[in-house]
Amino acid sequence: MNTAFDKMSVLAVDDNRTNLHILQVFLKKLGHDVLLAENGEQAVQRFLEHQPDLVLLDIMMPVMDGFEAARRIKAACRDKWVPIIFLSALNRDENLVEGLEAGADDYLTKPINFVVLEAKLRSMQRSLAMQQSAAIALERLRAISDNVLDAIVTAGVDGRILTVNRATERIFGRPAREMVGQSFTLLLPEVFTGEGDNGRDGACRLATFKGHDREGIALHADGRQFPVEIGVSEVAIDQEKLFVGVVRDISQRKRAEQQLQQNATLLQAYFDHSQSEQQLAVRLMEKLLHRPGLRDPRLRYQVMATENFSGDIVAASRSPEGRFYALLADATGHGLAAAISVLPVLALFYRMTRLNRTIRELVVEINQQLRESMPVGRFVAATVVCLDEISLDGEIWVGGTPEAYLLDAEGRPVTRFQSENLALGILDSDEIDCQPRSFRWAPGSQLLMYSDGLLEASDGEGCQFGSDGVLGAIAGTPATTRFQALEQALAQHLGNSPAADDVSLMLIDCP
Repeated sequence: MNTAFDKMSVLAVDDNRTNLHILQVFLKKLGHDVLLAENGEQAVQRFLEHQPDLVLLDIMMPVMDGFEAARRIKAACRDKWVPIIFLSALNRDENLVEGLEAGADDYLTKPINFVVLEAKLRSMQRSLAMQQSAAIALERLRAISDNVLDAIVTAGVDGRILTVNRATERIFGRPAREMVGQSFTLLLPEVFTGEGDNGRDGACRLATFKGHDREGIALHADGRQFPVEIGVSEVAIDQEKLFVGVVRDISQRKRAEQQLQQNATLLQAYFDHSQSEQQLAVRLMEKLLHRPGLRDPRLRYQVMATENFSGDIVAASRSPEGRFYALLADATGHGLAAAISVLPVLALFYRMTRLNRTIRELVVEINQQLRESMPVGRFVAATVVCLDEISLDGEIWVGGTPEAYLLDAEGRPVTRFQSENLALGILDSDEIDCQPRSFRWAPGSQLLMYSDGLLEASDGEGCQFGSDGVLGAIAGTPATTRFQALEQALAQHLGNSPAADDVSLMLIDCP
């Protein structure tokens, strides 16, 4: 669905076919997709089948009237808001009130003023766009929250739990359904019922934790007590006050402190360990990215991240049959969110290359995985290569990344492999061309591929490196120093200016 909602899917419902036709022509002229229904029962069925963005609903209809249809549609919406606009010749106040109570969001009397209707549609479009932006932001926040090692718990002013992340389930040994709706004291009974509590309500007790961390004793589902560190922040959402508690299991730290009391020389080691934990995410990501296949002597590569984490990845592997595979991928966005997006791609690449799969099978499987796991608006551009070093045959598939080049021994481009496909994760696999392009090479040839961050790298005056910069840097250079020449040319071009996007490039010697 379009993030800006320039195009909506609209369900128009009216028992008068002339009215339906007029609505259909008007809505299509505005650029929207239109579904039609001639009674309330049909409208509910069409809504459940197609999940439109907005409903234009007549009131007086056979089989099922608009009021009942509106109630059923609203019940089926669940967490998603779908606006309903009643279009009716009934203009009495009681009809308007009944329509709004049935779930309508707006009301327009017949004969329809299409200028007013268009204005109402545009207003609904803006509201839907804001709803979708909020949903995407919530999904990203939830993904990050679920990958944090600490427990994150939100509670209302009464001290009852509203939400928990996955770490909370792991730390306390309880599923979320057993915690939501219960008092915070279920997890931290001694903290809130200890000396000085004086029977205060949940909000007051949580408020005492604001602004600083505090240690306490938590209760596991199996009855075991363990030490934790608690920090609480207070936030206001839609004028409703909430508390966000971060709970860290410090059992390991406490055991270490008991040992450190006996040996003062171990104190520095403990602090070093605590600080190293803060870099755990970086190390884990580097471990996942830097696999042994990237140390292949035929391969040289570089990945430059604009933030701590890169949305660009490179991978290389050899199958047991001796085929050499390489991958360069570029996920939308930057930082941690982009890096998380490409992890499924890495896992599938290494698993399938070990099985000697074809490029087509790789592309289909990766695309399907991304379609099932990626949120709306997230996708991964990729170049995938397979070299058979015995037959000197190669295959390459380019989707969304810049063109790749087959270079001769002098560094001149012999073949240009342009992107003929969309990035992965946008369309279903049966809608994209997963067939790779075949090629052969002469002795001394090299294969060059890179992300768009290399082309868009700009100097202090805003001039981009571009394809001319790439080809100019490698022209006439020896194969052994060609990669270093390209790196040096890029560094000289950037000067003191940081790259605006992640940069990745690979140079592969063709045997």
